[in-house]
Amino acid sequence: MRSMTANIALACAALLATFGAQAQTTLEKIQKSGKVVIGVRESSAPMAYALGSMQKYVGYHVELCEKVLAQIVPSAKIEYMAITAQNTLPLVQNGTVDLGCGPTTNNLARQKQVSFAVTTYVSQVRMAVRADSSITSFKQLDGKTIAASAGTTAVQLLRKYSHENNIKLPTQLGKDHFESFLMLESGRADAFVLDDNLLAGVIANSKDPKGYKLVGEVLGSEPIALLMRKDDPTFKKAVDDALVRMMKSGEVAKVYDKWFMQPIPPKDAPLNLPMSETLKQLLQAPNDKPLEAYNS
Repeated sequence: MRSMTANIALACAALLATFGAQAQTTLEKIQKSGKVVIGVRESSAPMAYALGSMQKYVGYHVELCEKVLAQIVPSAKIEYMAITAQNTLPLVQNGTVDLGCGPTTNNLARQKQVSFAVTTYVSQVRMAVRADSSITSFKQLDGKTIAASAGTTAVQLLRKYSHENNIKLPTQLGKDHFESFLMLESGRADAFVLDDNLLAGVIANSKDPKGYKLVGEVLGSEPIALLMRKDDPTFKKAVDDALVRMMKSGEVAKVYDKWFMQPIPPKDAPLNLPMSETLKQLLQAPNDKPLEAYNS
């Protein structure tokens, strides 16, 4: 009886500890620890990627995160945690990562798990093929091998396209964009499907940037945003307010130009992807609408 009582007491204590951790806001956590953990990617240029052996993280979303945090928690030390498309949501959801700074699509399913900031990029899912390839449409991929990165929305869009057009799109999944691109580079895949900005980044940093091209119709437009814990509206408002100030001042446009129009490391090659009209409109009237609002 005493043993059962002790077990119940321990279970209650664990429950209270969990509740207490969730009740603590992200800002309180940062102020108490003196640090803020941001989730970055290792191979998602130009949005978030690693440079060199020192693992310095750079990119459009990394810089936006740094500028946001400089406004709301200026004295906190930033710690960079490498995350993947597969583990982004759980690490943000459980508070291991305070602010997700990779290229994550905002959709209704994900909104059930995390909160998204106002949209800071709108991508178009297309495909990269070798420069000498005759492929120009997804229908031409019927029965051919396609590379895609695990955990990305491109995988879902390929399944949808396959079903709607009654064609077979055999898809091999890479653990990250480098591994997926390697399938195309080595001839094991006929196309690599991903967001246009990420495809351009991978190609620009490849051994032969002129050896590949972006082709095909747009499978879908996707709002990309920073993300944070769902149960912390105070932190979301702080992040949103900081981003909106940067949008209104023209700072976000300057950061965009730096990463999408100017030469970027490590090969100092420009992506030459001008800002879309959709993103220009979003900088004037910011919102956090999900993917479903774009493709309805």
